[in-house]
Amino acid sequence: MSDGDDVEALLRERLHRADQQIEVPAGLWARIKESGTVPAPAAPVTSTSRAPRVTPTASVTPTTSVTPATPMTAGAPVPAGGSVALGSSRRRAYAVVLSVAATVAAVVLGAWWLLRTAGTGPPPAAAVRSVPIAVYNSESACRHLRSLECALRLAKDPYVPYSEPGNFVGRVWHGDVLSAHCVVTDGRLIRDEAGVTSTRWYLVTARKGMTGWLPGVRTRNTQEIPVCSPGERRPSGGT
Repeated sequence: MSDGDDVEALLRERLHRADQQIEVPAGLWARIKESGTVPAPAAPVTSTSRAPRVTPTASVTPTTSVTPATPMTAGAPVPAGGSVALGSSRRRAYAVVLSVAATVAAVVLGAWWLLRTAGTGPPPAAAVRSVPIAVYNSESACRHLRSLECALRLAKDPYVPYSEPGNFVGRVWHGDVLSAHCVVTDGRLIRDEAGVTSTRWYLVTARKGMTGWLPGVRTRNTQEIPVCSPGERRPSGGT
């Protein structure tokens, strides 16, 4: 037997003795089962080649050393890419949220101010409306006739004598429905055939667009009609 075979036999014997001296700590398998991490049995390794020859030396000196990890303390510097980056992103998020909140508050405040100032202005002008009134002829014989003899005239000016030839706009008959815009209460006094008198005159428009003044005695109105403004009191232009 050569020296190499002796060394190989010696190493095998020492490995076999070391394997026999290894003892499994008591309760190891029970603790592994409780933790639920039972390692799978290792597959048997079949050696297909002969172990390399080892040349014996006087002593074996390890060439590398393992330095234990140094535990991180509270005052240790934070590694790059750690919580420093997280804190920076949080600050940016807070800045964006504060900016959006300030913008929304400014918009709401501006809208409230506009609504407040708009509410203090003068009220909107009332819409112009007209009231329908019917022409009334006190002569019963003319109520069903639309002749010139039974026609009632619309005046151009309520402050001019009703019978003047130039104070004429057009003709209406009993039962015609006119649109009354306003009324004056200090016009010429008119008396009808039944003895009814009135100084009220209505600014009216007929169906064909003819506009003039109808004496109050030529209708039997029961609705409230607004008083004419100074601009509406001027003479009517007719059609």
